[in-house]
Amino acid sequence: MGCSRANVRYPLMLTLLGFVMIATFLVLIMLKKMSPIAALVLIPALFCVFVGKGAHLGDYVIDGVSSLAPTAAMLMFAIVYFGVMIDVGLFDPIVRGILRFCRADPMRIVVGTALLAAIVSLDGDGSTTFMITVSAMYPLYKRLKMSLVVMTGVAAMANGVMNTLPWGGPTARAATALKLDAGDIFVPMIPALLVGLLGVVVLAYVLGLRERRRLGVLTLDEALVKEEAEETETVLVGAGGGSGTAPGKQAGGSGTAPGKHTGGSGTDAGEEGDDDFQGLDPNRPTLRPGLYWFNALLTVGLLTAMIMELLPIPVLFLLGAALALSVNFPHIPDQKARLAAHADNVLNVSGMVFAAAVFTGVLQGTGMVDHMAEWMVDVIPEGMGPHMAVVTGLLSLPLTYFMSNDGFYFGVLPVLAEAGAAHGVSPLEMARASLVGQPLHMSSPLVPAVYVLVGMARVEFGDHTRFVVKWAAMICLLILAAGILFGTI
Repeated sequence: MGCSRANVRYPLMLTLLGFVMIATFLVLIMLKKMSPIAALVLIPALFCVFVGKGAHLGDYVIDGVSSLAPTAAMLMFAIVYFGVMIDVGLFDPIVRGILRFCRADPMRIVVGTALLAAIVSLDGDGSTTFMITVSAMYPLYKRLKMSLVVMTGVAAMANGVMNTLPWGGPTARAATALKLDAGDIFVPMIPALLVGLLGVVVLAYVLGLRERRRLGVLTLDEALVKEEAEETETVLVGAGGGSGTAPGKQAGGSGTAPGKHTGGSGTDAGEEGDDDFQGLDPNRPTLRPGLYWFNALLTVGLLTAMIMELLPIPVLFLLGAALALSVNFPHIPDQKARLAAHADNVLNVSGMVFAAAVFTGVLQGTGMVDHMAEWMVDVIPEGMGPHMAVVTGLLSLPLTYFMSNDGFYFGVLPVLAEAGAAHGVSPLEMARASLVGQPLHMSSPLVPAVYVLVGMARVEFGDHTRFVVKWAAMICLLILAAGILFGTI
């Protein structure tokens, strides 16, 4: 009898500790009491000891690292590849087009961020989307002293909606888990997803208007010479009264005095100061205009091979980075200089991924994630059975935020689908509903790409989280409502 009670209590304890561990992690990073890397490593290690599995911590971490190692490799070489493409000027026409559209108007800049992120997301990879979007938009946000969390939040939500493409990951996972055709899941969801994308653009418009009211509309030249006389604190838009940053130093970006900048979009080559605008400098020495079409074809070929799955993505980016470096910078000192220029981003992102491997390894290894999923399913009232698709859509918000996509789609969705089938809800409806949470999922601390986003934008992860969660949840609910209205969920 006593043994039976203990068996009941242990899963309950694992469930509770799993939720407490995640809550502790989020609170500490949002309050900036710990860095994300430290929190991702130390908190799960501590809870692993609490659970009584401290002796197995090494096994859990190695399992987590092994599962995320291909992702880390992909990110490392993707950062090098797209960093080189940015250096040589491949994306300069996109940047110039966005600049012409934006006209230094904060509202246009935020809307342009949403549109650019959505377009670039067609390649199905969040990391490359964020690298290109931030490289194009960061100089404008920095120069006009706009809130950088607006940029990261809007980009993450636009990419989250587009992440539902059949080659983006979640749809393929749902199809595999429930043995369905990915096209049958995705195509009927297109109207609802378009509503979600429109919602992101409208939200970007509203946030842009708020930024415009705060900053006014300046020309780029006026922005360069405008001096802030007083040391006022700029509160981040929508950050709920969180700690602001001094003008010119928003959200972790190091500000520079207006006098440091020169005309155009770059910095004076003889000045030490801010190189944040080098991505737009039309005279930077790394430009390779004679190789523009080679680089364009190489990038299109790389993305095509990635979509067609000709080789594993890490291998494709490894080959692409080696080829791009060799052709654009045939001299070894130049290659070393380019690698050194992007070393900070590579180290930050890959370090964060391996730290996240500790978190996911402990969640999986101790069984916390399985018991959390079972508990969530068990607490669903019996009367909600006929509405399991809607319930799944709602559950996808917290579950895909607190779990990896693999954990949700392969661990939780089949259980929910089985419960739905008992009440006559088709697996296709369940699969479509499971996609609803993706705009929020893309800002999860368990998604490696989000560290590319906040790292390149120089935004604290806690600031990004505090800003984006409420807006992303709203977009998710909008997609769910549209799916119900169109009869696909």
